[in-house]
Amino acid sequence: MALAAVVFDLDGVLVDSEHLWEENWVAYAARHRTEWTAEDTASVQGMSAPEWAAYLAKRSGTPESAAEVERAVVDGMIAAIEAGEAPLLPGAGEMVREVSAKVPVALASSAARRVIDAVLDKHGLTGEFSATVSSAEVARGKPSPDVYLEAAARLGRSGEECLGVEDSSNGIRAAAAAGLTVIALPNPVYPPKPDALELAAAVAENNDDVRRKLLAYLSGEFAEASGR
Repeated sequence: MALAAVVFDLDGVLVDSEHLWEENWVAYAARHRTEWTAEDTASVQGMSAPEWAAYLAKRSGTPESAAEVERAVVDGMIAAIEAGEAPLLPGAGEMVREVSAKVPVALASSAARRVIDAVLDKHGLTGEFSATVSSAEVARGKPSPDVYLEAAARLGRSGEECLGVEDSSNGIRAAAAAGLTVIALPNPVYPPKPDALELAAAVAENNDDVRRKLLAYLSGEFAEASGR
């Protein structure tokens, strides 16, 4: 089946923002005299906003509802984005623009809708995407395939017709489970597990490498793109 669309993750693929989520989770927990650990971060990465908010609410013992917890953390993320603390990763803007000029592209992110819209607006990328999906808008967050299946569907494609770009274990698992051909861009701070990397068709060093691999796959140069 020909590959005819691309679905990107957001955090860790297009923008340097994974650490901001962790900082906001740590800060919220600290306000409730709870220590948020690296293990907690690993547990919630890939979860939808309602899922991690419920986890954080329980973990911190807050009297606030999960919705209130989510709002507080997302407010912190929006403030950081507006302050320029979530820059595009090198080569990300060029990658999106070049690929979107050739095929439809979508976004499948665990970030809340407000965060997705704020990031794309901040970096002038909103118009490059034919569809954007937050995992809060589907039944289950990553590693379940729901957000990728929905993104592909909004492009009028099946998962098997799409390439996906992911940096995290649960993201790679989600995209692969949805049938996408996955290019992994391993996050240097939160590296994907070996079993997740095995699900990827190719592993890239940076976004310039991702761009080259995407274009090679789209042109049918599979062997060259995967380095196999």
